[in-house]
Amino acid sequence: MVQDNLMLERLSRPAVRANVEPQIGTDSGLNRVTKKDLTVVLPVLNEEKGVVAVIDDVLQNGYHNILVVDGYSTDNTVEAAQEKGVVVVTQHGRGKSGAIKTAVEQVSTPYLLVMDGDFTYDAADIERFLSHATRYDEIVGSRSMTNVSRLHRIGNAAISAVFNALFGTTFSDVCSGMYLLKSKPVRHLTLRTKGFSIEVELLAQMSMQGRVTEVPINYRKRIGTAKLGTWMAGIDIMKTILELARVYNPVFLFSVTTASAAVPGLAIMLWVLWLWIAGHEHVFHSAWALAGGMLLLLASQAFIIGTVALLLKRSELRIERIVRSEIEGHP
Repeated sequence: MVQDNLMLERLSRPAVRANVEPQIGTDSGLNRVTKKDLTVVLPVLNEEKGVVAVIDDVLQNGYHNILVVDGYSTDNTVEAAQEKGVVVVTQHGRGKSGAIKTAVEQVSTPYLLVMDGDFTYDAADIERFLSHATRYDEIVGSRSMTNVSRLHRIGNAAISAVFNALFGTTFSDVCSGMYLLKSKPVRHLTLRTKGFSIEVELLAQMSMQGRVTEVPINYRKRIGTAKLGTWMAGIDIMKTILELARVYNPVFLFSVTTASAAVPGLAIMLWVLWLWIAGHEHVFHSAWALAGGMLLLLASQAFIIGTVALLLKRSELRIERIVRSEIEGHP
């Protein structure tokens, strides 16, 4: 009788699982990532008009761990954010890179997601990042280009193409300001860049050392005044990519640079061929023909070396990822 009463009592209790927040993720079991495992980081500078809208958007989508990192705003950005009840800290260091470094030091959750405080990014897209979070160290949001100007589209495509060529990747939007990071590995990175180049530096280091992917996201028109100078920012990001390639893939960078000798070499040989067609029969024995041939030979050798270096780097990364997956128990 006592056993029957205990059984009835157990059946009448609500299931404990019903009180647990629904978990989001493609992995099964205990590896799923919940919204509580994530801190949404908002780097801001004079964004009093946009930061409130962003915070409301994030809260409405169920994310309550929000960290606003202020870059010494001179308007009411800090006060506006504090009135929403979120944590606000002042960054150290310069530019957006200083804000990201500060956030990495402050965040205590296993994951952090960075998004700008100008309302350009949609908090509803965060779920797309969480569904793959356990398998990757960084996930980049690839923006829809509907609300991006033609000049910025061209610049972003050029920067992404150079990055992919130098690092052997296939990312479509390396300058995206919305990306998810696994907290533990990012703390071991040495970040040197300043300003808006922080996105490409993070992606470069993570691509060389960890698992990285991208997901499509929306992109809206910003609230407030843009602070990013198109040309200066683009040049700075290009310089950063070249410097990162020199550090992480120097042989391939040298090979690509040297292979550019094919351009003057081909031009010289075409000019020599034109002179030969015009009746200068001995032009192929001239110094110009020799110079053009040497430049083409140098470029072809550099291309071969660069191809081998890239293949070796990819093989190295593949082996590192396989070993890491075996150690961590990932499939």
